[in-house]
Amino acid sequence: MPLTSTLDPSRSVLEQLREKVAAMERQPARQPIATLPALAELVPLYAGAAYSVDSAALGLALAAGASQAGEWVGFAGCPDFGAEAAADLGVELSRTVLVPDPGEHWLEVTAALIDVLRVVVLRPPAARVDQKAAGILESRLRHRSSALIVWGEWPRCEARLSMEESYWSGADAGGGRLRERRARVAVRRGARPPVRADLWLPGLDVALAPVGEPSESGDSGEVLDLEVIRQATG
Repeated sequence: MPLTSTLDPSRSVLEQLREKVAAMERQPARQPIATLPALAELVPLYAGAAYSVDSAALGLALAAGASQAGEWVGFAGCPDFGAEAAADLGVELSRTVLVPDPGEHWLEVTAALIDVLRVVVLRPPAARVDQKAAGILESRLRHRSSALIVWGEWPRCEARLSMEESYWSGADAGGGRLRERRARVAVRRGARPPVRADLWLPGLDVALAPVGEPSESGDSGEVLDLEVIRQATG
């Protein structure tokens, strides 16, 4: 419908447009959702928005802030959900809903979770989600003031997070235990250049924190590429 058809012909167009802009400016800003301090500046969460991640660790980290703040969070389509890893990141398991395998009903299940939970982490069964399905959930997010974190591709996102590098330290030339994990995270918003940050991911002696903050262990052991570890362990 043309904009002019919604305006009152007895008043000037400019006057009415000014009133519409003023009304929009009076609307409250998007409601923020608690985010872990290490991620708050990099990618703050907002109600009504969807976010995309390429790893389970990033999905857990984004949901952890709301969980720590007392909100209920949920995970759908994550049959290999790691309770210990979630707890290490700060997810309160007593306020967590898990639907490991929603199958072909994933859209309905996710919509139901959005209705009652503050943050929902979804791993869709399909490699690519169509615009219609995404639109249904995005409308629900705005209505319920929730946030959706998708492990995988999503048509429209507030931000896309990817883990570009990942290293473990503490192996001490092949012996001892892996103690710390350092990762480089890239955040992409639309066509803008990505923003990158180096983070310590939770390990034996360190919580999620920017690399600029010293780790608690002070370990200077050998640094191992995550891909090398994967190949060695099959």
